[in-house]
Amino acid sequence: MKYSAAKSAPNPNITSKSRPAKFWPALGFAALAGSRAVSAPAFLSHYLAGRALAPNLAKSSLRFLAKPGVAKTLKFLAAGEVVGDKLPQTAARIVPQQLSTRAASGALVGAAWYRAKGGSALGGALVGGLGAVAATFLTYYLRKGISEKTGTPTALVGVGEDALVLASGSALLKSQAQAKI
Repeated sequence: MKYSAAKSAPNPNITSKSRPAKFWPALGFAALAGSRAVSAPAFLSHYLAGRALAPNLAKSSLRFLAKPGVAKTLKFLAAGEVVGDKLPQTAARIVPQQLSTRAASGALVGAAWYRAKGGSALGGALVGGLGAVAATFLTYYLRKGISEKTGTPTALVGVGEDALVLASGSALLKSQAQAKI
């Protein structure tokens, strides 16, 4: 059976790598946001500030994340969040204010990542926001469960979580720096 060129020609804008190149990294950044709200924008901003501005991001209001000064400020805020997370008066991450902050952080990094890769900022925001909410509950109950089952103070379990966020964020950035997208 023959197909005409008009019907069978693949769309040059859609490749088999397009979706994974946007989806999985955006979900990775969202997972970071679920654990530490400021870590995801800090890692993404660090990544974007170290590269030439993506043409699709240059036209977007999300381009501020690619500025070195923003990257430095976010790193400073992320360090403060690491300390604040261990304080006894810090609210649980699943209370509405904390949850919405993490969802917004995930939406921001998802939108910026998708936009930088030529995708829809709205689609990226949905992936990032929903991923961050899921990761928020997952990390909350995981941390709580480890603490209860082992008798380890939650603050100490939180130090392990910090190490995991740092290692995961670094690995995510390294994998993207090596990717040929």
